[in-house]
Amino acid sequence: MEIQNEYRPGDIVYVMYRNPHTQNVAQVQEAAVVEHPDEPGELALFLYETYYPLDDQIAVFKTEEEANEAYDFYFGQDGETFYG
Repeated sequence: MEIQNEYRPGDIVYVMYRNPHTQNVAQVQEAAVVEHPDEPGELALFLYETYYPLDDQIAVFKTEEEANEAYDFYFGQDGETFYG
């Protein structure tokens, strides 16, 4: 199923967001699913006043719990484990 079909404008989702200036700093962040202002008919994630494409390049989770579990798996609860 295409990710665009799983969400609707107004949905709140959670993503693992990496600081673009410090790649080893990541956090779970809430984002809104919105209609892309520059691409009619396409959805986007609105995060930090920026539109990101809603595609399979960003790990999107429906609940904060799911996002935190994935974060703990990839980054470790204590920050000692790091995959990526």
